[in-house]
Amino acid sequence: MADFVIRPATPDDVAIVFDLIGQLAEYERLSHLVVGNETMLRDALFGEHPAGEVMLGIEDGRPVGFALYYTTFSTFLCRAGIHLEDIFVMKQKRGRGYGKALLKHVADIATQRGCGRLEWTVLDWNEPSIAFYDSIGGVSMKEWILYRMTHDRFSVFAQS
Repeated sequence: MADFVIRPATPDDVAIVFDLIGQLAEYERLSHLVVGNETMLRDALFGEHPAGEVMLGIEDGRPVGFALYYTTFSTFLCRAGIHLEDIFVMKQKRGRGYGKALLKHVADIATQRGCGRLEWTVLDWNEPSIAFYDSIGGVSMKEWILYRMTHDRFSVFAQS
């Protein structure tokens, strides 16, 4: 590895994180779903009630990737967990072990915090990532189906 370090993102890094999110969305073919902006991201990550945390992967002083995660809770374990919302390394920087290093860093945080689980999702077509997650001991939860309501749906539901 070149000079690679991992550090927590700060409010000064919001533009960098937002740019990396845009690159991730492009890779996942989901750019059309990016409707947030830097101000919203700053408020969400560094406002009064932070919704998540971000670690930046830095190569030779330049950001090349990130991991964004947040705390979850397991009622069965009666313990907190971590959900890795996104992990991403720039296309030209892949294959250097940076993604694995970021994931290991988040796993270390989960260990230090006494978490019961570290979970994430992966798109079903993303075979390189699926193979990687399988190779490090990740377990596909095929019996669980992810459900989602977006704001337009849950706001209507809440009022029904």
